[in-house]
Amino acid sequence: MIEVYTDGAASGNPGLSGAGIYIKSGKNAYEYTIPLGYLSNHEAEFYAIIKALEICRQSFPNEIISFRSDSKVVVDVIEKDFTKNQLFLPLLECIREESKNFPHFFIKWIPEKKNGHADRLARKAIHMNDQA
Repeated sequence: MIEVYTDGAASGNPGLSGAGIYIKSGKNAYEYTIPLGYLSNHEAEFYAIIKALEICRQSFPNEIISFRSDSKVVVDVIEKDFTKNQLFLPLLECIREESKNFPHFFIKWIPEKKNGHADRLARKAIHMNDQA
């Protein structure tokens, strides 16, 4: 099973944003820092999951993937597979499609203090927007 920790961050809400992804596969760990441009914090959280799903599709096809996020809003939307928010709906649809590439996709909310690695990567990604 692949453990995937994601976090999205924005400097301002909306503002320059980034995604941090930390993946554990057995004894190996992988880090990804992805600038996302100008988004709200919630949008950045969704995009972090989408980007992580894309990475997992390439690097860990056919694996069971277990995601962790400190965003209650995003985890609730994905677990319920429903949102009234028109901004989040296309993001949820993208997650639905990407998650079909895996035999099992789980997502679980974790407190911020347990998501420090992904948080640091997401904050680093914000500053990479200036270099793009």
